Amino acid sequence: MNATEQEEREYLEEIKEKLTLAIKRIDDAVRQFSDELRQKKQYIHEHQSGMDDADMVAAGQSIDRMAFTGEAAVGRKRRLLKLIQSPYFGRIDFAAPNQAAVPVYIGVHSFLDERQRQNLIYDWRAPVSSLFYDFELGDATYTTPSGPIQGRIELKRQYKIRDGRMEFMLDSDVNIHDDVLQRELAKSSDDKMKNIVATIQRDQNAVIRNEEASVMVIQGVAGSGKTSIALHRIAFLLYRFRDTIAAKDILIISPNKVFADYISNVLPELGEEHLPEMGMEELAADLLDNRFTFQTFFEQVSALLEQHDAAFIERIRFKSSFEFLSQLNQYLLHVENNYFSVADLRVGRTVVPGVFIQQKFKAYHRVPLLKRFGQVANDVRAYVRDKADRKLTGGEKAAIGEGIPRMFRFSNVLDLYRDFYRWLGRPELLRLNHGLHLEYADVFALIYLRIRLEGLTGYDHVKHLLVDEMQDYTPVQYAVLSRLFHCRKTILGDVSQTVNPYSASSAETIERVFPQAEVVRLYRSYRSTIEITSFAQRITPNPHIIPLERHGPEPSVVHFGSPDEELAAIRQLVTNFQGSGLHSLGIICKTLRQAEQAHQVLQAAGVHLLTEDSTTFKEGVIITTAHLAKGLEFDAVVVPFASARSYKTEVDKSMLYVACTRAMHQLTLTYSGELTPFLGFAK
Repeated sequence: MNATEQEEREYLEEIKEKLTLAIKRIDDAVRQFSDELRQKKQYIHEHQSGMDDADMVAAGQSIDRMAFTGEAAVGRKRRLLKLIQSPYFGRIDFAAPNQAAVPVYIGVHSFLDERQRQNLIYDWRAPVSSLFYDFELGDATYTTPSGPIQGRIELKRQYKIRDGRMEFMLDSDVNIHDDVLQRELAKSSDDKMKNIVATIQRDQNAVIRNEEASVMVIQGVAGSGKTSIALHRIAFLLYRFRDTIAAKDILIISPNKVFADYISNVLPELGEEHLPEMGMEELAADLLDNRFTFQTFFEQVSALLEQHDAAFIERIRFKSSFEFLSQLNQYLLHVENNYFSVADLRVGRTVVPGVFIQQKFKAYHRVPLLKRFGQVANDVRAYVRDKADRKLTGGEKAAIGEGIPRMFRFSNVLDLYRDFYRWLGRPELLRLNHGLHLEYADVFALIYLRIRLEGLTGYDHVKHLLVDEMQDYTPVQYAVLSRLFHCRKTILGDVSQTVNPYSASSAETIERVFPQAEVVRLYRSYRSTIEITSFAQRITPNPHIIPLERHGPEPSVVHFGSPDEELAAIRQLVTNFQGSGLHSLGIICKTLRQAEQAHQVLQAAGVHLLTEDSTTFKEGVIITTAHLAKGLEFDAVVVPFASARSYKTEVDKSMLYVACTRAMHQLTLTYSGELTPFLGFAK
């Protein structure tokens, strides 16, 4: 061991001692708080009768204050315990002009030595820490709230410290991250997404620290770390604007509960609280007041995979287009100008001229259409009261309240939505099953009309909206989000990973809904080996993708004489995996029916079936569909039933691409009968 490494190991022990001392001080303080709290409560209990209201309020406030201080101390202790495991991962020695270089150690949290009033570890989100991500040795600059600071980086070092032990350290003369990144990526994946603070790349850092963008769109190829970057961005914003935004003010719209569980570790690992999350379907049910039942997105995709119904595809394709959204807007204009048939209204002996009613209706043009009638009715009542010079009877008031809406052609949003298709001359594009069961493609169109006609509020408390899998949402869904959430947004996804090509949105589509959006494109893929990436590229080519130089076995495509032989071979692959030292194996099928069949045959300890109702992501062997595997990654992936019978349509091809790009280290495809034409190159 050289002298430098010896010094670093000694310094690590010193820091751990200081952390241990800080934890002990917190424990002592918490114990003291608890004693004082107990005494205070005891005192109030004994002297209650002699205390007036003001005394009681003051005593209550004092107890609350103590409890709050105690909670803050517990949070601080949790962060220090995490630091003892791995105090820091990086160091830069930075020299400002005409000053000696000062070492800056960077970790997941900051640590201040209170005795010496000195920062020993800087939070990765602190302004000075950006030097570590953005520069190599030499001239460097970082931005602080009071302006840029220039200087030189004279040393840059990276560490891997686990369970308080230094596993390795590296000095940087070249790009420091590559070596560490390679080591990190070669490891196995487990049941939760990890934080990536030690290996954030320069382009990723720019996205994470962007404070200006009101809408940020991250278009990232499979394995580019876009979800992780978005979560680190949220952690950065919570740190940077901690006085004005907290975890509870952020909402994630996630594709399913399993994905939500999979990413649930990242923010707590970074010292932030869990974020509220909901799925698009939950949002829809909420906005429709549970008045309708509707097909879910998963059911829509399943229907497309199970049968190729041309009329169904046509309905989805049209309702996912920009043209559809602009036709809805034109229809609303048509309704505004033509559906309010005004006539004179007789109330007792007074006649209210139609022109007056029309004028009032137009004056409220900023109010949602179906909400105007009440306001127009109030104006009409005032008009009659002035003309008749008396108070109105209850009957007269009611007659006005009922008479105004009767002048309008329809009284509810669903009737107007039906009428929209008649107005288009395409009534066949609306399929309403018995009991008002909506197709998924109609759900957000109906919500959009409801917002425009009735006005909906209720999400004003959200200060930042995070939307993942952006390619799966349509222009009308984005129009709804933009009217409901007036806050900043981070929207991310990958156009190549759509599970429904008939309703996919690109970054360009989203830019049309949010013209102010700042779009970032991430082309470097970190997840898969070069061999797996180039295999997936031949299914759905993306000329922009840049795989990281990491090699592994070639993907294998294996033919079997029958489905039974194929399943027996998969059972053997499961057995081999369980003795391999890898953590996760994904058996990724096209449909839920296939996944259920495979699960029945492969049932064993540690083999889990993941369905749309699952809520947690487990380590081990997971059998699921490509749709539900999106956003997840596995050490090894098996794609069974890759036959021409199974994979033949555009949707199927999308599913095959998504399934293959989940693999980090190994990929195997099996089939019996004829091979799918999408893998013709592998014969």
